[in-house]
Amino acid sequence: MQLESSTQIALIAGGLIFLWALLLGVWKFVQISRSPVGQAHVYVDIAHGAALMYALATVMLAPFVQFSAWPSWVNIVALAVVVAFFVGAIAAYCLHGWRQDTTNQYHPADRGLTAATIALIIGEVGGTLVIFIGFVVEQARNWG
Repeated sequence: MQLESSTQIALIAGGLIFLWALLLGVWKFVQISRSPVGQAHVYVDIAHGAALMYALATVMLAPFVQFSAWPSWVNIVALAVVVAFFVGAIAAYCLHGWRQDTTNQYHPADRGLTAATIALIIGEVGGTLVIFIGFVVEQARNWG
């Protein structure tokens, strides 16, 4: 069986994010080993953990798009939105880890970050909802 293009994209993106997470683990290890208190910067730690979780989340979307009622282009667009926000979040955490400029990017809160976070929520939840509903609709067609 040939994988749908949306499924291929999900698996490749998940694999790339996973490789990124592994490299972030190396960065975390280097910081831990050089730290007098044995800890990496909080945002290096967050970036590593988030990348691991986002890699698995991206791979989890693969069967949903493979077995979806929606046309491939709908799944690709929804997947691209979700993955773009995943990558953007990891990149922001990496930036704070590199700069070591904060231990809480939301304190003090600013309007730009609040707007970006609202967009992230809408993009991740909305895109995932589109993908998951397509999967459920297709599965409902095959019940009974």
